[in-house]
Amino acid sequence: MQKKIRVGAVSYLNTKPLIYGFSKGMMKDEIELILDYPSKLATLLQKNKLDIALLPVASIPNINDAQVFSKYCIASDKMVASVALFSHVPIEEIQEVYLDYQSRTSVALFRILMRDYWHIRPSLLEAGEDYVSKISGKSAGIIIGDRALEQRSKFPYVYDLSEAWQSHTQLPFVFATWVSNKELSADFIEKFDQANDVGLHHIDDIISSTEFSSYDLTTYYNENIKYELDEERRNGMQFFLKMMQQL
Repeated sequence: MQKKIRVGAVSYLNTKPLIYGFSKGMMKDEIELILDYPSKLATLLQKNKLDIALLPVASIPNINDAQVFSKYCIASDKMVASVALFSHVPIEEIQEVYLDYQSRTSVALFRILMRDYWHIRPSLLEAGEDYVSKISGKSAGIIIGDRALEQRSKFPYVYDLSEAWQSHTQLPFVFATWVSNKELSADFIEKFDQANDVGLHHIDDIISSTEFSSYDLTTYYNENIKYELDEERRNGMQFFLKMMQQL
């Protein structure tokens, strides 16, 4: 029996369309799907415990033989809604920021925006699992994923990182792309992209089967998140990787 290709993805709402086809049994004889949070996927791919991952863009330079092979990704052209800086005071009054341990890309993006766009210099704190409860007074925090959507109504100041990036660079932002650490056949890539595409044609089904009341999922899937890795988004990704080298 041929060994299955190990595919890692996150279990956030934004990933549901990309793994919908797999969850319906597409490629079940060819892949094993493993769900974890973004930075953990990077470690697993790095250690060769995965063959493919929906990888945070900031981790691409750390992967040997990294290949962005798919035409699908997780990106945003303006407001992403699920990656933001949350605060009880205006951004110029923030003194320290807790950094979400689940995403290196969002942290790197914040560091760039902090330096080049907002021109602020708060202390940066590594966050543990309970850090959201510590966001108070002049202590702010980067929150990503479903938790960010849940927190949007609880803070008077929410600074969307994708929206800020677009304002700063006039480019879209790519948060994650499908990356392999080995050669994949053209036939496999075609099937893989077809499986991704199925979910994008079943957004309404995904919404109706998902219990989530904190944010309008129709808006999220149709306006906030973009899934095609087109040329402009590739340009945004390459520019971000270039800016990362200056951190």
